[in-house]
Amino acid sequence: MPYISFEAGALSAEVKRELIRRLTEVSAEIMNIPKDYFFVSIHELPNENVAIAGKDVNELRAELAARKASSSPS
Repeated sequence: MPYISFEAGALSAEVKRELIRRLTEVSAEIMNIPKDYFFVSIHELPNENVAIAGKDVNELRAELAARKASSSPS
């Protein structure tokens, strides 16, 4: 049985369902194995435990929100 392990920061239930569905569909298609054989595991990591360029997810989200706010027409 193929096993797919996906690690990410906090995800909504909707996002997890979509990931499971699409990871399974694409993998089954590529490997030519029935979807019923796939096992998918999503491991959520706390946002403060995931970082890029020395900044955790909370910091990155705050920076992105600030950029969006400053580029929005007033």
